[in-house]
Amino acid sequence: MNLRIGLTGGIGSGKSTVAAMLVELGAHLVDTDAIARELTLPGGAAMPAIVAAFGPEVQTPDGALDRPRMREIVFHDPAAKQRLEAILHPMIREQTEARAALAGHGQVVVFDVPLLAESKGWRERVDRILVVDCSEERQIERVQSRSGWPADAVQRVMAQQATRAQRLAIADDVIRNEELSLPDLKRAVAEVWANWPRFD
Repeated sequence: MNLRIGLTGGIGSGKSTVAAMLVELGAHLVDTDAIARELTLPGGAAMPAIVAAFGPEVQTPDGALDRPRMREIVFHDPAAKQRLEAILHPMIREQTEARAALAGHGQVVVFDVPLLAESKGWRERVDRILVVDCSEERQIERVQSRSGWPADAVQRVMAQQATRAQRLAIADDVIRNEELSLPDLKRAVAEVWANWPRFD
């Protein structure tokens, strides 16, 4: 049996760095964001249904999802967001479980789910939820530093995500990544890892 961990955190929290550290410790990582991107690449399994639902204008010339265009559509239209999720979520779930099944016996399976708090059903699918947390000011600062986005663009993304309080409310474990250096973050991850139960 495998321990199943749901890993989440807001944009700029350091969640992806924590995921990589968990892999170094021996975890089997299932990245739901990567699965979603694969489904919407040229020839991706979700593209025919997305084009049928939203029209050819959401497709790039090479057949991939025009992500900026799609973001604009769902940002202004909650019903469009629901239609997109109705297409993607069942496909993501199927792929997620298929990849989790590749884990070795007794290996910790970490599901990296950026929108875990916003998505239905994850609480029942994992044994524990790990939240990587930091202040909203720190989130904005980190995203601006790595991507060059203006602050209002980062805030728009954050407004589409669960609040910090909502994420913390579902957490079994929390790593507070506010001022941690990389070595300190690695130690915090190792401490959480050591305290997780293991199944035979």
